[in-house]
Amino acid sequence: MDVIELLEAADLLVPESVATENDLTVNDVWDHLVHDEWEAALTLLEELRGGPPLPPAFWESLAGAATQLRLERSRAWCYWRLSESRHGVIRADLTLRPATESRRTTPVPGAGVLQAMWNIGHRSPAGEMSVSIAWLWVEDRPALEPGGRALVRLAPLTPSHWRHLRPGHRITMHEDRTVAGTATIVETGPPYAGL
Repeated sequence: MDVIELLEAADLLVPESVATENDLTVNDVWDHLVHDEWEAALTLLEELRGGPPLPPAFWESLAGAATQLRLERSRAWCYWRLSESRHGVIRADLTLRPATESRRTTPVPGAGVLQAMWNIGHRSPAGEMSVSIAWLWVEDRPALEPGGRALVRLAPLTPSHWRHLRPGHRITMHEDRTVAGTATIVETGPPYAGL
């Protein structure tokens, strides 16, 4: 990864001519790069939220930069966002049950390594609960303690099973037959339109 590749990724940002004081621009990224602040430049680009989904190539470039900088969590985050650019975004407000009330006694790892079962309202042909699988990313923290609450992102194993969800829907997380946590959907978003 070199300066040119990071700036090519940054080229998808708001043009200077129409940027407001709250918009991230190429010049913001360039300011960090000229001072050899590669990690800061990468972090600025990683934190892009809101607006239309960015193309997969953007996230692939950032993942490559994070790999070269040996920033494992950044690399994982960029690959997570790459998946969202291909399949859409699902964010939820999750509350885990306390350790005294559930099987889980250790924190849920935050960087997208837990693959949990979710009751998202589907039923089996016999009318029983049918769960769907999704990886879980805890936003802005390394882990979520039992009994804790945080915003999370979900990456479904089968995205089409989740298309009916909208903000306000309540879903439950399972690691066995019991409920491990309850979540309220706060955002759903489409994949990148150019796919």
